[in-house]
Amino acid sequence: MPKKKKPDKDEKPQSQRFIDAARESGADDTGEEFERAFKKIVPAKKITPAEG
Repeated sequence: MPKKKKPDKDEKPQSQRFIDAARESGADDTGEEFERAFKKIVPAKKITPAEG
């Protein structure tokens, strides 16, 4: 297995590069789009009155 090369000092960490790429692609960072899609896929749980 080849040795792992050390990152350049000027290079951003992978997590920061991922965040930057997501922003450039127009990803929603508020979570509103996710919530809208989630509610569309997963129906709301119906509450039934307790018996007794």
